[in-house]
This record gives sequence, structure tokens and C-alpha cells, in this order.
Amino acid sequence: MAELILHEYAPSGNCYKIRLTSAHLGIALERRGYDIVTGETRTPEFLATVNANGRIPVLQIGERFLPESNAACVWLAHGSDMIPADRFDQADMLRWMFWEQYNHEPNVATLRFWLAFIGEDKLTDDQRRALAAKRAAGEAALTLMDEHLATRAFFVGDRLSLADIALYAYTHVAGEGGFDLARWPAVAAWVDRVAALPGHISIAD
Repeated sequence: MAELILHEYAPSGNCYKIRLTSAHLGIALERRGYDIVTGETRTPEFLATVNANGRIPVLQIGERFLPESNAACVWLAHGSDMIPADRFDQADMLRWMFWEQYNHEPNVATLRFWLAFIGEDKLTDDQRRALAAKRAAGEAALTLMDEHLATRAFFVGDRLSLADIALYAYTHVAGEGGFDLARWPAVAAWVDRVAALPGHISIAD
């Protein structure tokens, strides 16, 4: 396998997804950190060599660069049982991964970043006006997850898949954005279940 380098901001859940996937698969990653708060992913060098979109994570595979966390997880897990063999289950896994980026991450992750990393007193007027809508949308996402997990242990099939990895990354730290997971007991139980699996690493590792 080509040398793998993860270009990341360690506290990011999107970056954590890739580390967590690689940990479960026993795949070694070299890690290169960037401070997104000070604009280290917006430098001319980064834009020219790592990602012209100026965002991380990026998984470097030899001389090639793969942005987008969920795409990187799929690349890492190709051929493993973290991607279901059943055709419908595989598509359902992707459905949850797409949903995570469209409905979950923009609300749950955004509030975490605004409140825990920027600070409410430093938010722009536009961000303050968006707080209530972000919170409502995040709560709706967690409610949908809770209803789904009320009758199953994992999101797809009967074992951990990339759907769980994608959704765990920001859900388990949702409290940092002001979401009390005690309101969603099936989600809270699933968070504990994922954390107890062999090979698990924390976001701080």
C-alpha cells in the first residue's frame, strides 16, 4: 500500500472519522496537523499542493490527494467488512453517510465549533441569528437517529459500518455544542456501544 498521510486538524470530527476508520482496520497513518483557526489551510502552498478548496481532512495516498472525510473512509475500508457486502446495505450505508454531511454535520458540528472553539461572545451577528435554526435542525437529526436506533444496534446491518463511523464522530461530542444526549437514549446507548468496540480510539488520541 502507498504511504498514507492524513492532513488534518485533530479536534475535527471529520478528521477523526479517518483516524477511527484506520484504527479499526489496523492501517497506519502519518499525521500532519494544520490550525484552521489561524488559516493554515488557506496558504498559497496548501491550496497549490494539498487541496485547492482550502479544507481538511485530506488523505494523501502516495502522490495523490483525496479530500472529503467520507470519501477517504470509503477508500480505506474498501474490501473490508466495514462496508457491507449486501448491495442494499451498502447503498443504505452511503445514504446515512450522505445524510450525515447534509443534515447532521452542518448543524451538530457547526454548533460545537461555534460554541466550543470560537465562543458565543465572538460570533458574528449572522452566526448568532443562525443559532436557533442550527439547534432545531441538530435536534431533529438526533431525533431521527434515535428513532432508527431504537430497534437496532448499528445503523446498517448487525455490525459496525462506515455509517456508524461517520455519525459517531460528531455525535459523541455533541454536548460541546449544547446537545444533551440524555434526551436521545438510543443514541446515547449506541455511542457507548461504538466506544466499547475493539480497536476504538478517542478523538483525543
